[in-house]
Amino acid sequence: MLLPSQVKICEVAPRDGFQAEAEWIPTEQKVHIIRQLATTGIQSLEITSFVHPKAIPQLKDAAEVVEQSQDLTDIKFRALVPNVKGAERAINVGIKKLKLMLSATDSHSLSNANSKVVEAQNHHATTIEFAQKNNVQVGGSISVAFGCPYEGRVPIDRLMSIVDRYNKFGVYEVSLADTTGMADPIQVYETLGALKTMFPTTTFSMHFHNTRGMALANVYAALQQGIVHFDSSIAGLGGCPYAPGASGNVASEDLVHMLHQMGIGTGINLDQMIAVAKDTKEILGHDGGSYMLQAGPCSALHLKPKGQEKVEK
Repeated sequence: MLLPSQVKICEVAPRDGFQAEAEWIPTEQKVHIIRQLATTGIQSLEITSFVHPKAIPQLKDAAEVVEQSQDLTDIKFRALVPNVKGAERAINVGIKKLKLMLSATDSHSLSNANSKVVEAQNHHATTIEFAQKNNVQVGGSISVAFGCPYEGRVPIDRLMSIVDRYNKFGVYEVSLADTTGMADPIQVYETLGALKTMFPTTTFSMHFHNTRGMALANVYAALQQGIVHFDSSIAGLGGCPYAPGASGNVASEDLVHMLHQMGIGTGINLDQMIAVAKDTKEILGHDGGSYMLQAGPCSALHLKPKGQEKVEK
């Protein structure tokens, strides 16, 4: 089977990972982790979210984090924004790419954005127009794209209607997020097949959570559909505060390890990424579920037990 030879990974721990942390992470520690991530070869990073501080207090220092990271010019930063006010704050501190917040179901949207899906997406029109006037890129997202904790499996035609509206607004890059890890590989493969057929000019990226241990299997299904854009989070950190049971993203080090084992390039130094994951775990006091932190890469071989060494004759 022909799979992509190269993929692009966007590190989302500074946003998705940090937002799930109840204990305050000092700004200098956030910036330290971001600077450590810059040493891995990662080329894209979702640095924060410009939401209202009351909604997610952990990210109230969004502007300071961006301002203190501006010298990392080899990384493309993007920020999640809920509305035009968030977009204005992001653009004012130099963010050149925005990612919009949107749910696939009304139940999750009402919990997350206090409005139904169509209303929430229509509100994005002002944000998109504002970004375009400021020469800033905009990408769309669809949370709970494969399964909603309130409504169950999401029909493909609902995703199609959302992507169609994004296209009409001039947004041709859409992230599909499995927010609570409800997707399975067959569903991912079939959904992407249908969406790519219907929207051949749209670039789809994948944002898998490992809530039920299927994130890497779902990555493989997406690769089979030619997807080359993936989000991941160092040490498997992450979770959605508006989705019951949501846990961490697929760990960046686990994703890179699998891809490299398969001969798929990422431009990332795996050993350095594992080192950063260990450092991040020490800073936060835990990880979100990382196989590399538990077992290490396949290349990390052990000495044979005594008495089983090969005898040369």
